[in-house]
Amino acid sequence: GLTDGEPLYYVAGTGIHLTTIIIGVICSFLLFALNMRGLAAAAGVQKILCFILVGSAVVGAVASLLHGSPEHWQPLYDTSNPMIYGDPSQGYVEATNSSMFGGILAIMSSAPFFLAGFETIPQGVEEAGGDIKSVGKTVVLSVTLACVFYAFLLFSFGFAWDWQEFAQPTAVGGIMTNPAAATMLRLSYGGAAGEFFYWLITIGAIAGLFTTWNGFFMSSAMLLMGMSRGLLMPKIFAKQNKNGIPVPGLIVCLGLSLIGPFLGAGLIGDITSFSGAAFVLSWGLTSYSLAFLRKKEPNLERPYKVPGGAAMGWFAGIVSTVVFILLFIPASPMYMKSTACIMFVGWMIIGLILYLAASGQRRGKSQTELKEGVFHGMEERKQA
Repeated sequence: GLTDGEPLYYVAGTGIHLTTIIIGVICSFLLFALNMRGLAAAAGVQKILCFILVGSAVVGAVASLLHGSPEHWQPLYDTSNPMIYGDPSQGYVEATNSSMFGGILAIMSSAPFFLAGFETIPQGVEEAGGDIKSVGKTVVLSVTLACVFYAFLLFSFGFAWDWQEFAQPTAVGGIMTNPAAATMLRLSYGGAAGEFFYWLITIGAIAGLFTTWNGFFMSSAMLLMGMSRGLLMPKIFAKQNKNGIPVPGLIVCLGLSLIGPFLGAGLIGDITSFSGAAFVLSWGLTSYSLAFLRKKEPNLERPYKVPGGAAMGWFAGIVSTVVFILLFIPASPMYMKSTACIMFVGWMIIGLILYLAASGQRRGKSQTELKEGVFHGMEERKQA
């Protein structure tokens, strides 16, 4: 119902409607207002949203297991009939891989985006007053739980409906106008039960979107503040209000969020892929930094010891580098397509411009001064 009527305009073949723009803008301002109240308020809402997300997902998964068949998992992988998807008015797209391994690699082009929430943990430690020594374990645990959670949902929802039929739109033989878990459970159960599960999964999915949106809102602002303290970004981003809220960074996040509703969903796949490439690059740089610092600064204080030490850093860096390169090779199953590549280059150019704009601040500064800027206030918190 949100997309009834003629679109205002099209972006990447997808119609943009006034109703979705209004809803997106309102949600952006609500999240901005929430995060302006501080991390405690945002974290409180995050807990509620997480309970809704996990609760609805678990109930939906159990309902799928009770109303399905192992035959729906078969075949485990099929290359004989390519998946056909797309907008009928814009033409269909064929998607296929010659092997299961190629399919796994193709998924890895977007997987980093969906597993990237763990980065919000260390970025929120300062305001939350958490124990720095527990950050590493919390990060690893969050990634592990995310993998288990996604695998459990795929296993369960795949049990409820034939996966090949699930992947096809109505125009090419399937019966689902929207291949989503909520639609699948509605059709599977039917009646009042089907409606109940439909709305349960839909609300859970919306909660999941808001947990991501809310988590990145504050963590991105904190990241800009930390980079500004280290003189990597213009100093305006280092400013906080009397309550310690990084207002300039939050305003930037608000501005970027307000752009989204006007672009619609046509570019979401490309945005997801290029964001995944950015995450992989940052993980690789972090891994190499760990390895180099172990050699260059052996006596540096390290509250958290990485299992495997420098060897683990080199291993993670090499894996990240390989994945990153494959994302840009057209012949690779992981290739993220030309539009995503252009977005990535544009985003890096914006970052370079901001970095150069802050070059005057770094002139004449020693490494000690830069370090003090990045770890601003840490000594005081240790003593407290």
